[in-house]
Amino acid sequence: MINKIKFKKTEIGLIPKDWDVKSLNDISIVIDSCHKTPIYVNKGISMVRVTDVKSGSLDLSNTLKVTKSIYDEFTKNYIPKQNDIIMTRVGTYGITSFVNTTELFCLGQNTVIINPNINSYFLYYALNSKYILNQIEKNVGGSTQKTLSLGDIKKLLVIVPKNNNEMLKIAKILSDLDEKIELNRKMNQTLEEIGKTLFKRWFVDFEFPNEKGEPYKSSGGEMVYNKELKKEIPKGWDVGHLGDNNLTSFTKVGTEDFDEKTYVATADIDNSEIINYNTKITFIKRPSRANMQPKENTVWFAKMKNSKKITYFDKYSAWELENLILSTGFAGLDIKENALYYIWNFVLNDDFEIIKNNLCNGTTMQAINNENIQKIQILNPSNEILKKYNSMIRSTFIKISENKRQNKKLSEIRDLLLPKLMSGKIRVKY
Repeated sequence: MINKIKFKKTEIGLIPKDWDVKSLNDISIVIDSCHKTPIYVNKGISMVRVTDVKSGSLDLSNTLKVTKSIYDEFTKNYIPKQNDIIMTRVGTYGITSFVNTTELFCLGQNTVIINPNINSYFLYYALNSKYILNQIEKNVGGSTQKTLSLGDIKKLLVIVPKNNNEMLKIAKILSDLDEKIELNRKMNQTLEEIGKTLFKRWFVDFEFPNEKGEPYKSSGGEMVYNKELKKEIPKGWDVGHLGDNNLTSFTKVGTEDFDEKTYVATADIDNSEIINYNTKITFIKRPSRANMQPKENTVWFAKMKNSKKITYFDKYSAWELENLILSTGFAGLDIKENALYYIWNFVLNDDFEIIKNNLCNGTTMQAINNENIQKIQILNPSNEILKKYNSMIRSTFIKISENKRQNKKLSEIRDLLLPKLMSGKIRVKY
């Protein structure tokens, strides 16, 4: 590390003497999105809207699709490509995603694409630095819906090292951390898919191993017709209702007194991953919705319609159990120990989200209540099969927990280094 750093005054504060301040327009091409609402189709090319832009690598897995002709129309001025950066302009403004894919996509309304002529990773991290976010907050306008203009985005002032090798070194330090985080996320997605596949084979296809280790149903296992489900299920199994059966019960609202904890709202979870640990609260000064205490062997899901935000806590979640407070926007289920991973995979399944959405009610913001949660039917397998499934799948969830803990630590290191590296307060050898 370099010990003595000489600084100079600039319009955005002190920066190293051998660095420059440049406008975003000077170091990139900024292209606005097409201001049209397209007709979406079931299969086609991804369209990235404001809701699809999240910090990190661009994820196209849940985007709406458009036809090739719409794509051609929306990309006639510029075709997005790998190493570009996307920024949101309206609502959740100033959020950036790094394009780390060669897959075709086009931009929906209220977004811009940034094509850097300096190192793309460096510019991405610069746009996530506090000094840039402060500029964005000063420039954003609008009384009802906050909007960041295209002109103000182009005028954003970026601190840039004069030496390209220093820029590359800074970008590599931060991108290596993010690549490891992304690798762990993808590993967890694969592990979750393994759990879902095993869940389907055992509890949908009923091909769990019998006493001889053979697939139960296809080996002639006895099946009994169930009137509630209107299908055959293994003999000895029955049907219950979520939140009100011998496997699950509702977690009560309320929390004990505490000094400081991390508040997790539904917005802080992306699918099945907690992505924000930055909201610190005290018991006295806390949002009214911060009133759900995580417990061991619990599963949680967002009550709101069309909002897949789910998480669970097991005996490997020691830090979370000690330090988190959840929003009352979640429904919590206390789970019998040997049924935790069974219930988790039931809730993780896309079919559960469809059932939940159909039971949501309300005039302005639709959500499911406890009464309707109890209408969700669920199979009650035999205790023997639940124990076998829990034992077989446990190692998968231990690995998922390890990866989540590692990602939290890596994110903390990155968030600590990012502002210091991007402002030149910490210099690197290059």
